[in-house]
Amino acid sequence: METFQKIAKKKKLTLGLVFPLESYKGSIAKMENQERLAKRAEELGFRALWFRDVPFNDPMFGDAGQLFDPWVYMTHIMNHTNEIALATGSVILPLRHPVHTIKSINSLQVLSGGRVVAGVASGDRPVEYPAFHQKLDQKAELFRDSFFYIKALQQDFPAYQSKYYGSTNGGIDILPKYNSKTPFLVTGHSGQSIDWIAEHADGWLYYPRDFATLQRVMHQWNDALDKAQQDWKPFMQSLYVDLLENEKTTPSPIHLGFKAGVEYTISHLKLLESYGVNHVILNLKYGSRPADQVIEELGESVLPHFS
Repeated sequence: METFQKIAKKKKLTLGLVFPLESYKGSIAKMENQERLAKRAEELGFRALWFRDVPFNDPMFGDAGQLFDPWVYMTHIMNHTNEIALATGSVILPLRHPVHTIKSINSLQVLSGGRVVAGVASGDRPVEYPAFHQKLDQKAELFRDSFFYIKALQQDFPAYQSKYYGSTNGGIDILPKYNSKTPFLVTGHSGQSIDWIAEHADGWLYYPRDFATLQRVMHQWNDALDKAQQDWKPFMQSLYVDLLENEKTTPSPIHLGFKAGVEYTISHLKLLESYGVNHVILNLKYGSRPADQVIEELGESVLPHFS
């Protein structure tokens, strides 16, 4: 949990980046210089790199993520960095078998020295479900079943009966063993109530919203944590940013975010911090400048306000 504590602290905000680390039009990124940019992000002080789970390119959706399988690409980036957290944002639990999911997580935890944070979700692309022979109208139940099966598989020689994915009788065990706790963050609602998320997840990963909506959601989250008798669990969110060259440029909206100069970007993030957001995942897809310039400016001018 040491890595998790570096990216999620009560009343503090940290920053991460999601792959692809570039701006691009359409669904498919070029994936150029990602290793160099990931290493530079770590050097500058970003706390996490986030990896998408997108099995298919759906041109109607408009974003195929980092193209590569998240576990394979996380391993690749792990070997080009040293300490930065490696997080999934997010693995689609109903479309992956729980045994394979926890096997991948444990393997990466051991190989990376405990750098993995697991964001999990039920998926936001309905067209993918038929390809896995799964029923879309069962995705909330599939998510819960996978979630609890994974939790059970983290125990030694588990005996567990899953409704959809199989069972273990206590005579077999998952290797390698990872003896610390892997943090699991539920993305959006994933078909679950906020009370369920507050009780069972290690944190909540949400979407960019206007400040009034964010305040309402934060009140709901804190109420749910109180019901679950939890003092605090982190609240994280994504944010699309087009960082403009003129630092004083006032904001204009873009999809799930804004374009603006450094001054507004800092003030926006400070407001998020004041509302209780603990980590923001910056997405550079709609950027108008080269990603290396933006990452450098974020690291030099924005990160010092949040370290």
